Parts: sequence; C-alpha cells; structure tokens
Amino acid sequence: MRRQMVGCQISISLDGFVAGPDQSAENPLGVGGERLHEWVLTTASWRAQHGYEGGERNMDSEVVEGLTQTVGAYVMGRKMFGGGDGPWDESWRGWWGDEPPFHTPVYVLTHHPREPLEMQGGTTFHFVTDGIESAVEKAGAAAGERDVTVAGGASAIQQALAAGLLDDLYLHIVPVLLGGGERLLENVGDPKLEPVEVVASPAVTHVRYRVF
Repeated sequence: MRRQMVGCQISISLDGFVAGPDQSAENPLGVGGERLHEWVLTTASWRAQHGYEGGERNMDSEVVEGLTQTVGAYVMGRKMFGGGDGPWDESWRGWWGDEPPFHTPVYVLTHHPREPLEMQGGTTFHFVTDGIESAVEKAGAAAGERDVTVAGGASAIQQALAAGLLDDLYLHIVPVLLGGGERLLENVGDPKLEPVEVVASPAVTHVRYRVF
C-alpha cells in the first residue's frame, strides 16, 4: 500500500511572490498577481476541471491534469477561502460558486468557528480553529489512502513547511517580477529540498521538490 503524501503546488514569480502588493477583497491576488495564473487558465485540463470547454492541450495541461489525480482532501487558509477577517458572514460560501472544483473535503484554517459547509459536487468545507497540524491530520484521515494538498495561500504553506508537514513542494515558476507582495518562502525554518522533477514550457517552469 502506498504511503499517503502531504504536498502543495503553487504558482510563484521569479522574485518569490505568490501574490502581488495591495491585496484586498476586490483584488485578492494583489496588483499584478493574476499574471501568475495566466498560464493555467488557457489549459484544457484546468478548463475541464472548472466546467469549461476548449483550451490548449500541451505540457502545461498535462501537469495540471496530474495535480489532482491522487488528492483525497485539501487544506487551505482563510484568505484563500475568502470572506474577510473576523467572525464569519455565513452568506459567504467561497470564491467558486455552488460547485467548487475540489470534489473532496476541504479543511479551512480560521480563528472563528463555523459549521461545515456542504456544496454541490462532493466538496464540503470544514473550518478548523486549532491550527495547521490539526487541519492536516483531519484532512489525512478524510483522504484515506489518497494524498493531502495544502492549497494555499502563502501563510498556510509556510505553516506546513515550518511544522515539517510537507513531503512535496511543487512550484510553478512564472517568468514575471512582481516586486512586492506576499513572499512564499519566509519563516519556514530550514527545510531540505531535493529537486526531483522539472517540466519547462514557454510559459512556466514546473519544479517539484521532495522535502526532508
């Protein structure tokens, strides 16, 4: 039986940012941050996962297709789920509409309790108030023999790295410079990283690291 893995994958600029400066509810990726994701929005795999037709079938699309094949549960930070800070406005149900693209349990890190939110298509959001270790443990139990992905944003991934919870760090390195914003690899201790896979396209370089 294969060992369950805990990993993450995220797009990052050449200067190390996963979101641009001046993030807000209206502009959650910050100034210029949407440039980090232009490569994925054109792929046939991403479009199919989000209910759209068309898109390009290329090496980037093959990478995207592989990202979700073994995932049984997700962990994400409150900022990625959205809805602002403080106590919950329970009318907020995430950025993704009535049928989010996860189709598995999702564990949201938060300081404010909220009842589980069951959505269409198999996604249920669970709200975890006792930290990243608890969220990953709950996600692992829900995933069974499948893997856990820490979906982001930067703070959730930083916490997972610092706590030694990640087995796998997959960076999609986009050739843009944001000059500021939310830097990924800060306050993570001194993890040992071994590159084990590189896929390069004209739009982005995908580098998978094993974390020790």
